[in-house]
Amino acid sequence: MHPADVPELPAGVADHLREEGIEELYPPQAEAVEAGVTRGESLVAAVPTASGKTLIAELAMLSSVARGGKALYIVPLRALASEKKVEFERWEAYGFDVGVSTGNYDSDGEWLASRDIVVATSEKVDSLVRNGAGWIDDLTCVVADEVHLVDDAERGPTLEVTLGKLRTLNPGLQIVALSATVGNADVVAEWLDAELVESAWRPIDLRMGVHYGNAITFDDGSQREVPVGSGERPTAALVDDALAGDDGADGDDQGSSLVFVNSRRNAEAAAKRLKDVTATHLTDDERGRLAELATEIRDVSDAETSDTLADCVAKGAAFHHAGLAPEHRSLVEEAFRDRLVKCVSATPTLAAGVNTPSRRVIVRDWRRYDGEFGGMKPLDVLEVHQMMGRAGRPGLDPYGEAVLLAKNSETRDELFERYIWADPEPVRSKLAAEPALRTHALATVASGFAHTRDELLEFLDRTLYATQTDESGRLERVTDDVLAYLDRNGFIEREDGTLTATGIGHTVSQLYLDPMTAAEIIDGLEWADANRGEMVRALGDGGSARSASEGEDAAADSGFQRASELASGSAEESSDDADADAAGDSADDSDITYPTALGLFHLVSRTPDMYQLYLKSGDREEYTEVCYEREAELLGRTPSEYEDVRFEEWLSALKTARMLEDWAREVDEDRITERYGVGPGDIRGKVETAEWLLGAAERLAGEVGLPAVPVREVKKRVQYGVREDLLDLAGVRNVGRKRARRLYEAGVETRADLREADKSTVLRALRGRRKTAERILENVGRQDPSMDDVSEGAGDASTSLDPSSTSPTDSDDADGDPEAQSSLGDFG
Repeated sequence: MHPADVPELPAGVADHLREEGIEELYPPQAEAVEAGVTRGESLVAAVPTASGKTLIAELAMLSSVARGGKALYIVPLRALASEKKVEFERWEAYGFDVGVSTGNYDSDGEWLASRDIVVATSEKVDSLVRNGAGWIDDLTCVVADEVHLVDDAERGPTLEVTLGKLRTLNPGLQIVALSATVGNADVVAEWLDAELVESAWRPIDLRMGVHYGNAITFDDGSQREVPVGSGERPTAALVDDALAGDDGADGDDQGSSLVFVNSRRNAEAAAKRLKDVTATHLTDDERGRLAELATEIRDVSDAETSDTLADCVAKGAAFHHAGLAPEHRSLVEEAFRDRLVKCVSATPTLAAGVNTPSRRVIVRDWRRYDGEFGGMKPLDVLEVHQMMGRAGRPGLDPYGEAVLLAKNSETRDELFERYIWADPEPVRSKLAAEPALRTHALATVASGFAHTRDELLEFLDRTLYATQTDESGRLERVTDDVLAYLDRNGFIEREDGTLTATGIGHTVSQLYLDPMTAAEIIDGLEWADANRGEMVRALGDGGSARSASEGEDAAADSGFQRASELASGSAEESSDDADADAAGDSADDSDITYPTALGLFHLVSRTPDMYQLYLKSGDREEYTEVCYEREAELLGRTPSEYEDVRFEEWLSALKTARMLEDWAREVDEDRITERYGVGPGDIRGKVETAEWLLGAAERLAGEVGLPAVPVREVKKRVQYGVREDLLDLAGVRNVGRKRARRLYEAGVETRADLREADKSTVLRALRGRRKTAERILENVGRQDPSMDDVSEGAGDASTSLDPSSTSPTDSDDADGDPEAQSSLGDFG
């Protein structure tokens, strides 16, 4: 089928597709058109990666908009949302406006009403429905990418319920569900009342096999010799072989490799080893471009991870995992797509839909540690097939190869049986789990989708869970337990058979909180209010809290020390902590800020919506001591040490809170990563989540009549990563935590100072960066921000652009998206 033969396409689209080189649709695409995807028919497309799923979605969306409708493209990850927006923007030349929204979960996103195609995560779409976004009613086509993720316990229920709500709001809605790996696509199609297009066709061959000894044995029985030298690892041999190409020499036939491993540490270790392999296959031009990329990577963060990644990238290798900063990940992905980086070692997060195809995929680790399983557990077939599907780049590779590794013939045979010849597992709904259901039951009632228990059960009866379950009565029992919990905590009222969300229930739903998170926050704030006098006296006696400008910082490492002890300083206090802790030595109770930053950080860190830091070996003893030293700051009674699970969770929350406290005390990122064993991406994820939860806590405090000012101040501090004296400056766009401190130390202490400051002083504080200085002065409202009249030597005192001069918050803010500020972490 030719593009011109596709019915109901807008004018110009067929011609554009031909200009892109699409003379004829792939067979699965033609099947989708024949099934009515451009005529508004719902469809489940279960076809392999690189077989044209996105174009199927585009044909559906463009034709739907051309009929006067509006389209929504739902993705699982924020990074994928940005990627798809860029991809869809090529249609703006034909009059289609594209928008993306992934953050600010208490917003109705009204600005999106003018967009023809909206790209958003499932969580964002759910929040838009909860907040009553009017344009949702205008949707005529919804695409659910990676629909197999309904099987995910964390995120699946949100996608499942959101699709149910959208179909309820728009009875004639066209649903297009996409996936490369659905073992029971027919069940998904039945749930969505959709036609099924299921195909194994790929534009280029995917050869799957197992490497054992000195050769890869493929599923068709053929072999490729890949000898492993003495002392060499099979992974290195396979990467080198792919780069050598079929003719055994570097050149256009050179193939890139993706290596999947089971942990972040293994991803970094593999990249450090493989860089010596990739370095031998680089041209002089590539070495120069990689050197520039390595510098860019170092500038993203001052953490050791940045340097390690830059060292690998300079030699053509990289690693990719959730601990990296988002900028790190996007730079690696782009360089890999451009064939500049030759090999990426990654955890399975890279297989979750981001466009990173390669010539060869090597699944090195097919087992992963599982605490519930009690050891190393084999990966699901679905997950391994997702990784394997990354092999083969249409237009770049003549074929794709996906290879598992075996150490003996028995394992080789097992891998063929377990993965190569196996079908993916059927996806199963996870909606009936109580944590998921309490969140979505409240939202369903608060959003007006159900007004009685029977209506709620009727709505849930249209979910995938109801389509699949053979366990009669389970959903009903869990629903009754959840309604009792919501009633007990004041989120709903039940009277004469009706269900009504209370005022606080509506707020919790709009804030996109787990009701248990809201209950924990309210309980903690009420406890603080009721016990304020006692706790302030304890803090005053212990000397661990000070005035509003000093207290949280001085307390961070000192514990409950007497003022006399603080005056001389702790012998064990490190130099950067001493700087952060420098403050006055006495305060009466009236000067004490309560709740303290640590107390509020601990409160939000012990909620279900925060992923707590793991307590490592030796942490329990350390944080037990910290817990008792700073117990008066914690908002609630500390559990007994004999309550093992509760006490351990309390300490995990305390460790997370201490990391957030360090961030808000301006401790360098590299120190934080070292101290807590985390990556830059972990820090940012925790910071974003804390900012979101503290914003929610501020709203909740106002709802129940409790003081909100201390919460607001702490939220600002974690948002900017600064002590209180920098809050005004750090809020200026493009300033950030490090530049704010340098400006402050130069005597520029407020926005007003910045508007009037001598330009040479500003330039010196910003280490001679003229464009940065001009942007900042413009953003603060300076009448003449130009640095043209400042002498060349003004910035000489500190113009060295060393890697440590840039921090995560020093980089430019996101442009374009009014909702670019995130509220939740990147979900991997």
